[in-house]
Amino acid sequence: MAETSFDLIVVGGGPGGYVAAIRAAQLGLKTAVVEREHMGGICLNWGCIPTKALLRTSEVYGLIKHAEAYGLSVKDVSFDPKKIVERSRKVASQLSNGVSMLMKKNKITVFDGTAQLAGTDGAKRKVAVALKDKSNVTLTAKDVILATGARARQLPGLEADGKLVWSYKEAMVPPEFPKSLLVIGSGAIGIEFASFYRTMGAEVTVAEVMDRVLPVEDAEVSAFAKKAFEKQGMKILTSATVSNLKKGANNVTATITVGGKAQEITVDRVISAVGIVGNVENIGLEGTKVKVEKTHIVIDQWGFTGEPNVYAIGDVAGPPWLAHKAMHEGVLVVEKIAGVKGVHPMKTENIPGCTYCQPQVASIGLTEAAAKAKGLELKVGKFPFIGNGKAIALGEPEGFIKTIFDAKTGELLGAHMIGTEVTELIQGYSIAKTLETTEAELMATVFPHPTLSEMMHESVLAAYGRTLHI
Repeated sequence: MAETSFDLIVVGGGPGGYVAAIRAAQLGLKTAVVEREHMGGICLNWGCIPTKALLRTSEVYGLIKHAEAYGLSVKDVSFDPKKIVERSRKVASQLSNGVSMLMKKNKITVFDGTAQLAGTDGAKRKVAVALKDKSNVTLTAKDVILATGARARQLPGLEADGKLVWSYKEAMVPPEFPKSLLVIGSGAIGIEFASFYRTMGAEVTVAEVMDRVLPVEDAEVSAFAKKAFEKQGMKILTSATVSNLKKGANNVTATITVGGKAQEITVDRVISAVGIVGNVENIGLEGTKVKVEKTHIVIDQWGFTGEPNVYAIGDVAGPPWLAHKAMHEGVLVVEKIAGVKGVHPMKTENIPGCTYCQPQVASIGLTEAAAKAKGLELKVGKFPFIGNGKAIALGEPEGFIKTIFDAKTGELLGAHMIGTEVTELIQGYSIAKTLETTEAELMATVFPHPTLSEMMHESVLAAYGRTLHI
């Protein structure tokens, strides 16, 4: 019979949950994870990882279609949707299996099933688990971490039906690629799917209720992205509301209102990407001191929920809804539970965000508008990809890097990038912000040549009127 008494129980085996469990095991805590579906959660199985596999395919396909620009001749280019999806699923499966191996390596007990808080047993918390084999077991532990994640938001009248109206899940495993597509929402999820399907040949319309695409990004990045997407052939509708979906046998007619004027478009499929809601139902929160606001669990800086010895991390605990935020949060909470010295609360302004469309987008910290709203005196620098030798050699001269500094202190307040591989560059500014680096230290740093990273240096120099290569 499996052990039922632990030091820590983690409910949810996604990025936050499994990383929290590993760190707990490293610190000597006897740890269990309860996961209802697949280890790795949405991220590894239906989110971050399989979408990147799809986007890599579209990136390669896009390069092949422009092979002549590189002196190459490629004829009769085609693709197999089934094999594209199969590759994506294999990547997801490989990583999910890898997480299961990590659980075994760290001697973490995994229960396949659903879990609910079930009160206390003396000084320990009780967690009731309904296992997949239909049996039930009650686990006990001193502490419990809720890492139940989130799911796609469904708006009335725009609900995904799995056939004509897709959520992210259906969009990742289509039986065939649509020839036309409406994407509702232009956040990271919506724009990544729009980018993938447009590159693979679909006619794509994006409807965004806000006044610009990628609305959480700096306004200059949003404007550049919109032009880039339109150049690729996407139709971008901002300040747009989708009010009605009329389903045909194998298509959907949507009513879209922009500036008070309604129009109808008919497409093969619709992707609804209008945000997420936390998985707070059926986890035993009733009768506890856990507070839920806007479908997310309210926590303090240490992940504490207000209910004794119950913590929450990741998407269920609110924005930013990012796997790396969840992972860091998991480590932080576990180390606080274990009494590790020198643990610092997480600073959300030091968490980078990445969108893997073409061109890629990455950012960290304050936008220029947000920094101005704080009444700060700013130094702003911007450097274009066209001024970088490596970008030109790659055939990727479109994009820029923008940095924002406090003019009085030299603090790096924010950095915003759009262009090829910027998702791999942003970590440099993440390190800089974590180390509280000033403009002087960044200017004195030697960046290798020829690399795209040189633009990071030039952007800092530009903020102080010292740019060299433009």
